[in-house]
Amino acid sequence: MKFTWMFIAFLSGAVLPIQAGLNTKLGKSIESPVFAALISFLVGTLTIGLYILFSKQTISIAGLKSAPMHVWLGGILGAFYVTALVTIFPKIGPALTFGLIVAGQMFIAILLDHFNILVDQQHSINIWRVLGMLLIVAGVILIRKF
Repeated sequence: MKFTWMFIAFLSGAVLPIQAGLNTKLGKSIESPVFAALISFLVGTLTIGLYILFSKQTISIAGLKSAPMHVWLGGILGAFYVTALVTIFPKIGPALTFGLIVAGQMFIAILLDHFNILVDQQHSINIWRVLGMLLIVAGVILIRKF
């Protein structure tokens, strides 16, 4: 079962450069990367809405009311990410863009794990995690250089 989730995570990462490329093309077509990001979110919202409708998902109104204020930052961060991506992708290319994105994700993920922030299980920073992070950074440097 864990392999299935790992594959889905890999697949989710694999579609991001495609999404970025498509959003970039849309931004060029309509001459606005910010509107392209908005349209992407609107299409995504419609898609998730249809999924919720057909899969008969439910929501806890009590849970929604009691959710801490900081959880709403997720939407803001998502908007920043997609808008930044549509802007950056055509300037530095997909390989460097996503190399830097993965490096940034790993850096923050290791800190979140170590300090037990927003996670269910704490994982301390150790030499192997630092080495893995450094290898990702080395990969980004190689992508940039060649």
